[in-house]
This record gives sequence, C-alpha cells and structure tokens, in this order.
Amino acid sequence: MKFIDLRSDTVTEPTDRMRTAMAEALVGDDVYEDDPTIKLLEEYTAKLTGKEAALFTPSGTFANQLALFTHCNRGEEVILPHDCHIVAHEVGGASVIAGVQLRAIESVNGKMDIDKVKKAIRYVDDIHYPETGLICIENAYSDGTVLSLDYMKELHMVAKEAGLKVHMDGARLFNAALSMKEEVSEVLKYVDSAMFCLSKGLCAPVGSMLVGDEEFIKKARKKRKLMGGGMRQAGILGAAGLIALKEMRLRLVEDHENAKYMAEELSKIQGIEVLKDNLDINMVFFNITDNRLKGKMTQEAFLKEGIKINPEEDNMMRFVCHYYISKSDIDTVINFIHRLRRY
Repeated sequence: MKFIDLRSDTVTEPTDRMRTAMAEALVGDDVYEDDPTIKLLEEYTAKLTGKEAALFTPSGTFANQLALFTHCNRGEEVILPHDCHIVAHEVGGASVIAGVQLRAIESVNGKMDIDKVKKAIRYVDDIHYPETGLICIENAYSDGTVLSLDYMKELHMVAKEAGLKVHMDGARLFNAALSMKEEVSEVLKYVDSAMFCLSKGLCAPVGSMLVGDEEFIKKARKKRKLMGGGMRQAGILGAAGLIALKEMRLRLVEDHENAKYMAEELSKIQGIEVLKDNLDINMVFFNITDNRLKGKMTQEAFLKEGIKINPEEDNMMRFVCHYYISKSDIDTVINFIHRLRRY
C-alpha cells in the first residue's frame, strides 16, 4: 500500500537514479581515505558551500555533536537558542560527547536577542565561570522559519569580536537558502562550520555533511573515528549523496509551493488555525481550535485512510511536504479532514 507520509521529509526513499548509482558506485575504505565516491562528494560539497573542506557523517545529530566536540574543550559553554535541535532533540549528547554545557538563550523562531548573546559570553578571567567555547544557530529552524542573512552577519560579528566560532545546524540548509533567495555559499559566509542533511527532503537514504576550514575538518575526521563514525566502503551512500546535491536540491521549490498550497487549503477548514508566519520552507504548522475535530484527527484515523501523520506536540500539528507528496496527495488529505469535520 502506498502511504501519503506527512510526518517528515526524512521519510523520502532513494530515487531510481540513486539506487542505480549506489549499485554501481566505485568504493574503497574511507577510513584510509580510499573511497573515490566519498572524496568526490566531499570535494563537491566544499565547492558548493564555499568552505575549504567537508566530511561525510552518518547523521545530522552526529555532525552537530562532532562539531561541538571539535570546536570546544571539555567544561566550556555553548550559547544557542533555547529550543533548537541540539538542545531539544539530540539526547543530551553535548554533555556526554563533548563534555560541554549548553547556555540556552530564549529565542523567537531561532533568533536570539543579540544583546542577550553578548551578555551571555563568559571569559576565562573569572574563576567562577565556565568559558564560552562556541555559539550555535539553526537555519532553517525546526519551526519552519528562516533566519535572515543580516541577522547571521550581526551575530557572526559579535562572535568574531569575542574570539568565538559560530556553528550552524543547517539540517535543511537548502530550504533556507531557497527561502532567502541566496546561494548556499553566501548563507554560510557568516558561520565557521555547518552541517546539513542529505536525507531530509533530498532523498538520500543516509548521511549528513560537516563543512569548515581544512584544520577544523582534519580534527573532525579523527574525532569522527573516535565516535564510531569511520565507515568503510561508504561510497555506496556517497553516490546517493552526490545525486541529492546535484539534482534533488534544485527541485525543493516544488515542496515549498506545495506547503503554501496545503496551508491555504487547511486555512479554509473551520476549526484549524494555520501558523502563517511559519511558512518559510516545506512545513505547515497548525493548531486545531475545534475540540470535536481534534478528537477525530488521530494517527489511527489518518492511517486507516493511508495517511501517516505525527501526533500533536505542544498543542501543535505539523505536516511536511517532500518529493513524494504531490498536489493531488494534498487534496486527498484536505478532503479527508473535511469528511472528519462533517461526520
């Protein structure tokens, strides 16, 4: 049975082109840096992002935690938005792996107040305080919004003046760049390192990339091995990653347009309130204000109709558009919700 899967853009399966490329990939032992396909992927990534070097990692969480582990010394503090992915959804990895503590600053749509960031920076000259080791941002943010280039530039200046680096969780980097109408290399000018996922909306089955300068990536490569991320014939995965970057990122505009269409249609349903300020990328967030409808919009009810959704989180629902969600799929979902409301 074919499901309409709105849970996330992580559910995308490899395309036929990817499957063929994976089967035919030239491979070697990547721990020895002998895998030609991974080398091509890393070189292409560095060129695309405007960074000196890149490193293939198993996942976005892995790449974020590797960045903290590489940038920071144990006992240092990382400044970042209070509800970003590193804080909320990475299993407390920062304390376990890098041995750092997180200085979570209250934010709105991932945007920390610049003055609060300045005040949060702590230096080594006071024996009572941990020293600040890094500032992190997330763009696009997990609530469907995008930070502006002006904001990123201002934050980077603050970090630079304090002698700090900025790392960006760019899991959906290409969605952010599309929304900003900027080249990816321009977006990454104002961060020292960044990660992005190949498996979120780009259809690659596994993997994320970490980018930065050559010294940073050299250190990260060794720490990747320590964390168990040194893979052998990884070119099978790298082949899919190359297609993700060369082809699939160029079609993300369709997902953004579909998300806006879905938001418009959901807004027409009485009892549903769409968060229209959170529509920068391929996600639609909404509240169900009608308790009768809310009681009917369960995972079980949708699943019976061949639709997969996630339950409410913090009284909010999220539908995500991706390569395998068409406009007709959206119409099917909308019609089903209309039927739920009617009966």
